[in-house]
Amino acid sequence: MSVANELAALFRRDLTRLLQEIEASPEGELWRTLPGTGNSIGNLALHLEGNLREFIGRQLGAVPYQRVRDREFADRDVSKEELTRRLGEVRDLIPGVVAALSLAQLEAIYPEKVLGASLPTQQFLISLFGHLNYHLGQVDYLRRILTQGSALDFAGLK
Repeated sequence: MSVANELAALFRRDLTRLLQEIEASPEGELWRTLPGTGNSIGNLALHLEGNLREFIGRQLGAVPYQRVRDREFADRDVSKEELTRRLGEVRDLIPGVVAALSLAQLEAIYPEKVLGASLPTQQFLISLFGHLNYHLGQVDYLRRILTQGSALDFAGLK
């Protein structure tokens, strides 16, 4: 299996996990923040959507998107249904874009400087996957606290 296909499978797996976390969160808890935390489950999900649509969908897949990063952290009026629909689109989009990348594209410098540095696309994709996982862990932790729930049984993903 190619590196692109392996990364695509990892993105699909963890975006599916993000969707499962959102589905397990009561709608009334999606936008709640806790003392000592700055973000809600919903805002973290919007941030991941914007990040992946911008850096993978638009930059690498040429999929039109206009990111408004500030709204990712400010919006509170997105319904659970809308949020899961949008994340489902991202889960379906991102792995396909990543899997379609050739070895030459993975080795090429990413189209835009990231935090002032030029990086090979493969390295940046690995960084984006780490970013997804960092926030996925936060979402899981917040959902457990807010619902007094336990870990989710990620069906078919073990």
